[in-house]
Amino acid sequence: MGAANEIAYSPHMEQPSAPTPNRLRTTPSWLLTQTAAHATRLVTTALATRHARGYHYRLLATLAETGPASQADLGRHSGIDRSDIVATLNDLADRHLVRRQADPTDRRRNIVHITPAGQRELTHLQHALDTAQDTLLAPLNPTDRHELVRLLDLLLTHHSEPEG
Repeated sequence: MGAANEIAYSPHMEQPSAPTPNRLRTTPSWLLTQTAAHATRLVTTALATRHARGYHYRLLATLAETGPASQADLGRHSGIDRSDIVATLNDLADRHLVRRQADPTDRRRNIVHITPAGQRELTHLQHALDTAQDTLLAPLNPTDRHELVRLLDLLLTHHSEPEG
């Protein structure tokens, strides 16, 4: 084999991608997981420009929509596990994006409020997230985007319902 036919390899070079087998390209679960992985990379990168993570966005968005709430209620409304709520709230409180206040009816628990700085940061995070969504959905026209969201919501709702 001559030098002209050889490809130099570096461990830092990406391998040329082989065509995906048709069985995978027609398997919805494979397509969803591959797309979800790409979406996660885009969202993580976008939020990182604001020194934020997905949990930061989720808690700020939940507070903006539902109003002040206990830490337990925030976990239920945002879908964040109780064990991750405290650390995330600590991050947000350190940045003055939320404040905790003792619940006047039960001093053992805190009520969390979004601050004006938190509202402003949520606006910035929403813009970053919207940009990531536009990048992810670039090949789709507005009608297709709406339909994709509708179908994904239908699937998620169906699989989130308790079996009975």
